Amino acid sequence: MKKYDLFTIIKPNLDNEEADKVVAKVEEIIASLGGSVIDTDKMGRKKLAYEVAGFTDGFMVNQVVSVPADKIVELKRQLKLNDSVIRVMFTVKECA
Repeated sequence: MKKYDLFTIIKPNLDNEEADKVVAKVEEIIASLGGSVIDTDKMGRKKLAYEVAGFTDGFMVNQVVSVPADKIVELKRQLKLNDSVIRVMFTVKECA
């Protein structure tokens, strides 16, 4: 399985506990698709460079995940269905 960087912006109107629940839900989704979370970096609440979905800031989370390549489309679909997630970015992690 390839490794991916998954960068997620969560709505800022949630408190820290609710944001942690959203991160846990994302990890559950990844596990249900046969993947695993290798590392999670909760960067906290940050100001955005431009307005996204009507918000000027959000909770930033960067995760290194390992997911089967054929499950990436389903993972992206499920993340879009989550109302608490306002932006998602996937990149393939370079292997040295």
